[in-house]
Amino acid sequence: MAEKMDKNLDYANQKQEVRIDTSRKLRIGFIGCGWIAGSHINSYKKMQDVEIVAGCDLIPGKAAAFFERNGVEGVKTDYASHKEMLDDESLHLDAVSVCTYNRQHAIPTIYALQKGVNVLLEKPFTVTLDEAVEVMRAEKESGKVLSIGFQPRLDANMQMIKKIVDSGELGKVYYIQTGGGRRRGIPTPFGTSFIADETAGLGALADIGCYSLDMVLNAVGYPKPLTVTGYKSDFFGKDPASYPNHPEYAKAFSVDDFAAAFIRLEGGIILDFRIAWAMNIDTPGDTIILGTKAGLRIPSTDCWNGTVGGPMKIYKTIGGVNMTTEVPIIPSDGNLFDKKIRSFLDACKNGTPAPVPSSQIIYNQAILDGIARSARLGREIKIQIPKI
Repeated sequence: MAEKMDKNLDYANQKQEVRIDTSRKLRIGFIGCGWIAGSHINSYKKMQDVEIVAGCDLIPGKAAAFFERNGVEGVKTDYASHKEMLDDESLHLDAVSVCTYNRQHAIPTIYALQKGVNVLLEKPFTVTLDEAVEVMRAEKESGKVLSIGFQPRLDANMQMIKKIVDSGELGKVYYIQTGGGRRRGIPTPFGTSFIADETAGLGALADIGCYSLDMVLNAVGYPKPLTVTGYKSDFFGKDPASYPNHPEYAKAFSVDDFAAAFIRLEGGIILDFRIAWAMNIDTPGDTIILGTKAGLRIPSTDCWNGTVGGPMKIYKTIGGVNMTTEVPIIPSDGNLFDKKIRSFLDACKNGTPAPVPSSQIIYNQAILDGIARSARLGREIKIQIPKI
């Protein structure tokens, strides 16, 4: 027997009018002016309480060209490094967006926090667990806001997943299957920064794997990871046929294009995970959350896009009858990147907790790091997070 959940129930998305205090503008700087910085600046430009004042990039002239291309004038860009920019006290920076490649996430974030500047750090948190721990120590000492760039969390359908789990409808959650990816989608439109170990550090595992992990870990309260058995491969990335216009990219490829893992979490939850930039199948499967009272199926998407692939379904047995409840898709009520930027700005202005706190994402990073280490060692490993 099947039924459809009423869209007007409490599960539905509630839009709220938010008033922005424009009497004080936050002064924003950019560290890294590549592809993802474009999404940040597009959102900042929509905010009436923001003034973009500075930017820097390792490539000379790139920052200046970035701001000119995006129609933002009067931005100081004559800095050889993030340190020079952050040391310029005349800027009176309130916050920075760190939009560097993965291996450079930790260093400028730590320095910004030490200088008393709030940070919006693009995902993934870092490449290694040790780096993430050092960032959190700097955050703790600074007392400033550090938020990690997981905008899918702000999608109403993603929030619905957590509401369903929190409601107790599923009972005790004991098994989760999650992942996703692309049939063919190695990200090389901007060169090799995503696929070279010296810049990316991790491939599909961190690029989109961190998103699918956050979706389910956030839903079940971010339990601590205990052990992980991980696997990584690079069959497609190292194949010149994957790059018809740039076969030389195959030699530069030095990260993973597929990863899988079996993770034990506190509370007796098992997490079965797989992610891909390229594979010979349309999807590695829907996300499922199994509980003692009911199960939840979350349809996969063709390519990770920050939401779900269709109406979710709850499966349970009532009075000996198998029942299926369809959870309708909640229409989008705005750009997720805009929401990410807005929530970060509000935390900076109001002194409220980070919208995506490092205290949660450290577990996400510990899993990514654990998968990479386990794959390298070829065995199960224990996850140990140092005291912060």
